[in-house]
Formats: sequence, structure tokens, C-alpha cells
Amino acid sequence: MADTFASLIEAFKNIGVSKAYGAPVQVGGEEVIPVALVSFGFGGGGEAGPDGASGGGGGGMVLPLGVYRNVGGQVSFRPNTVVALFCLVPVISAVGAAVRKAIRAAKA
Repeated sequence: MADTFASLIEAFKNIGVSKAYGAPVQVGGEEVIPVALVSFGFGGGGEAGPDGASGGGGGGMVLPLGVYRNVGGQVSFRPNTVVALFCLVPVISAVGAAVRKAIRAAKA
């Protein structure tokens, strides 16, 4: 099991950087470089019981954050508005809940 885990670490050592920034692509006269948030993890278990069972697993996610665009030597970042709005929903919900509690506490 330790050899398998070590080989996974070696295989995925630099995958985050290579997947977070994609290869430059020409789109409509612009050079764009896609940018993403990449997260992954792995876990494993040893001999836990009398039957010697063990196991492991892993998973990951990728969120496309936007693109860097190069037009005439000027580089700018253009965010993915759908993902930005999706990521803001929990923040807005938490702020709303905090404001609601503050108003209730002020009334009491």
C-alpha cells in the first residue's frame, strides 16, 4: 500500500500547476490562457480488522476561473462570471444570516 501511495504522490506532484494554467489558444485574434482552480486528494487505509481489509480512494474538482487574454501586448484577466456568481452564493447567504441575527439581537 505504501508503494502505491508513493507512486501516486510522484505522479500527481506537478499536476496542479499544469492543469490550473492551460496552453495558450488563439481565439478571434486574441491569445487566451485558460485558468482554473484545481483541487484533488487521496486517502488510504491499512489493515483495520481481523480480515486484513484495506482500502483507498480519491477525488478532485476543477473550477474554470477565467482566462488571461493578450491583445496587442496588453494582458488582462477576464473572469468566468458564472463561476464567480456560483462561488458568491455561500458568502451572500452567510452575510444575510449574520445581518438577520444582528437585527434580531438589536430588537431584543
